[in-house]
Amino acid sequence: MTKFSELNLNAKVLKAIDEAGYESPTPIQAGAIPPALEGRDVLGIAQTGTGKTASFTLPMLSLLARGRARARMPRSLVLCPTRELAAQVAENFDTYSKHLKLTKALLIGGVSFKEQEQIIDKGVDVLIATPGRLLDHFERGKLILSDVKVMVVDEADRMLDMGFIPDIERIFGLTPFTRQTLFFSATMAPEIERITNTFLSNPARVEVARQATASETIEQGVVMFKGSRRDREASEKRTVLRKLIDAEGEKCTNAIIFCNRKTDVDIVAKSLKKYGYDAAPIHGDLDQSQRTRTLESFRAGNLKILVASDVAARGLDVPSVSHVFNFDVPSHAEDYVHRIGRTGRAGRDGKAMMICSPRDEKNFDAIEKLIQKEIPRIDNPLGTGKSDDSEAPAKEVSAEGDKPKPRRTRSRRSKSDAPRDAAETAPTEAKTETATAPDTASEPKPEAAAEAPEAAQDSPQTPAPQEAKADSTDDKPRSRSRSRRGKSSDDDGNDSRDRSRGGQSRGQKPQQGKGPVGMGDHLPSFIALSFEERMTG
Repeated sequence: MTKFSELNLNAKVLKAIDEAGYESPTPIQAGAIPPALEGRDVLGIAQTGTGKTASFTLPMLSLLARGRARARMPRSLVLCPTRELAAQVAENFDTYSKHLKLTKALLIGGVSFKEQEQIIDKGVDVLIATPGRLLDHFERGKLILSDVKVMVVDEADRMLDMGFIPDIERIFGLTPFTRQTLFFSATMAPEIERITNTFLSNPARVEVARQATASETIEQGVVMFKGSRRDREASEKRTVLRKLIDAEGEKCTNAIIFCNRKTDVDIVAKSLKKYGYDAAPIHGDLDQSQRTRTLESFRAGNLKILVASDVAARGLDVPSVSHVFNFDVPSHAEDYVHRIGRTGRAGRDGKAMMICSPRDEKNFDAIEKLIQKEIPRIDNPLGTGKSDDSEAPAKEVSAEGDKPKPRRTRSRRSKSDAPRDAAETAPTEAKTETATAPDTASEPKPEAAAEAPEAAQDSPQTPAPQEAKADSTDDKPRSRSRSRRGKSSDDDGNDSRDRSRGGQSRGQKPQQGKGPVGMGDHLPSFIALSFEERMTG
C-alpha cells in the first residue's frame, strides 16, 4: 500500500501529516497528489467523504513552501460553495501547514469586510473564499488575482446546483492563463464537463469510484409514509421521525436530519426540542456566528442531533456521525448521495433512513435509478399512519405554530345584511294584514263613506286646462317616476323580491291601479280611497 512518504511531499508537510495520525493516503489522494506536484491540471471525481480536501491541500502547501505573497495578491485560490466548507478547508490548511510560514485568509459572508481587508492587505499565500464574497472584494478594488499560481474548485457540482457557475467562469477569467487548476467534483454533469473542457489544459483525470454511488458501509432504509389526513400529515411525519430515532436507541450516538426547506428545518428542530431531544437547526438564513457555534458544538459531541438544510450536505467532515435521517426526499437524486455520505466515513459503519411521502415517489424512483440499487423498505412505526397520543394535533398546533386555517363559509352576506334579517321577519305579519286589506276596503267605515262625497265634490273644481298644463310641464319628471314605479311593480324579479320581503311597505295599502302622480309610494289609505274613486269615476 502506498504511503504519504512515497508521494514526494515537502518534509514539513509530511511531519504535520504524521502528527495528525495519517500514514496511508486514500485512493483519490494517491491518484491526485503526484500529478498535482508535477504542475499538471487535475480533474478529480470521487464520492463525498473520500478525502478530496487533502488531495489538493497537501500538494498546494508543498508548491507554496517557497516564495512570499505580496499585498492584495494571493498566490493560490480555493473556491468553495458554502461558508462551512470553506471554514473546514481553512482548518485543514492550519493542520498541515503548522510547520510552514504560510499565511491564509478566509473570505466568507457574515464576517466584516474591514477585518478581511486588513488580512488581505498584508498579503496571503492561500486565499479560501466563496465566489460571492470574493467578487465583492474584487469589485471594491481590494483584491488582485493576477498572481494566482494554483486555483482549486472544490465541490464543483454543488457550485452548479447553487447557481455559482457564471461566477466561477468570471473568476477563471480574472486569473492568469498559466495557472494550475485542480478541479474536484462528486459528479460530472454536462455543464461541469463543459467548464473542464474550457478552462483545464490536458488534465489528469482521477476517478476512484463510480459517479454518485453510496458507500457500501452505509445501511440504507426508507419508510413509505402516508398521512391519515392532509392537515395532520406534517405532524404525523414528525412522529415517524421520533419513532425512528427511538428505535435506534443507544446505537444513535449522534445524527444529522436533512430537510428540503429552511422553514421545515426550524419546525423539526423545535418539535424535537419540545419532546426532550437535544437538537439544533442550521441553515443559510441563520447568523454566521450561530451557524459556527452550532456546528462546533456538534463536532465536539455536545449536540446530539443537527437538523440541517443542504448547506451541511457537502464536504463537512464530522467523522463520527452514526445516523443520517432524510426527513424529506431530496429533489435532486445526487443530493441523496451527499447527504448520506455524512455517515459511514473513513471506513466506519453508518445508517441512513428516509421518509417518503406519496408526492415524493417520483424523486425516490430517481434516487434508486441513480444508485442502481433498491433501498430496503422499513415498516412504518405508526402502522396505520396515525400519530401517537403523545402528539395530539391540538398540542402540535399550539407548540409549533401550525395554526389551523379557518373554514370558509358559503354565505355571501356581509355584516351589513344582519339588521336586514330582523326587518325581513317583521313584514310577515304585515303580509297577512295586506292580504285581507282588499276585503276591508270594500266595506268602508262610516267616516270614510262620509268623506267620499266631499272628495267627489272637490274633484270638479280642478280646471281641465290646468291639469293638461301640469301634465305638459311635468312630463319628464312624471316619465322618470313612472319608469321607476313600473320597474318596482311590473318586473317579475322585483315582484318576487317584494313578495319575499312581505309585500308592500309598512302601513301602505295595495293599489288597484296606478297611483296619483307626485304623492310618492307611502300614501295613507284614507287618502288613497278618495283618489281611487276619482280615477275610476
